[in-house]
Amino acid sequence: MNLEEVTFCGLYCGLCASRRRIPQQAATLRETLRKEGYDRGYFDIPGLEGVFATFWEGLNLLADTPCPGCRAGGGCPGCAIRACAQERGMTTCPLCPDYPCQWLERLHGYPLLLADGRRLQQIGLERWVAEQEMRAATGFAYADVRFYEEAGK
Repeated sequence: MNLEEVTFCGLYCGLCASRRRIPQQAATLRETLRKEGYDRGYFDIPGLEGVFATFWEGLNLLADTPCPGCRAGGGCPGCAIRACAQERGMTTCPLCPDYPCQWLERLHGYPLLLADGRRLQQIGLERWVAEQEMRAATGFAYADVRFYEEAGK
């Protein structure tokens, strides 16, 4: 079984907008801009000419370089959850006997995390991955139900 999209914390990379939805939308925007000739620069709005090259570079990165996933070095570089799982030899946190633990509190913005982890425990990793792929095929992403903290709080 390919674990490439299974995160250590128990999320599924295929449901992360920065892995699928954002690259697709960035590629669509890039193609639209290309058709309009903006790949050569944008000069219609005063001030935009000074930042457009940087925007275009960022757009290309979003379209062509999605997050590689936490198993391949993506995500937070100093992720304590990843470090803990690796230290314990866990494929993913829901398989740990101490699941859920205090480390997962850092991910309180992902309301499906614990329910998905319990589902993984019930049906096993292989079936869970298949279910996550079916969710991803619908276009669902964690961002659809994610909680965001207000700025400054």
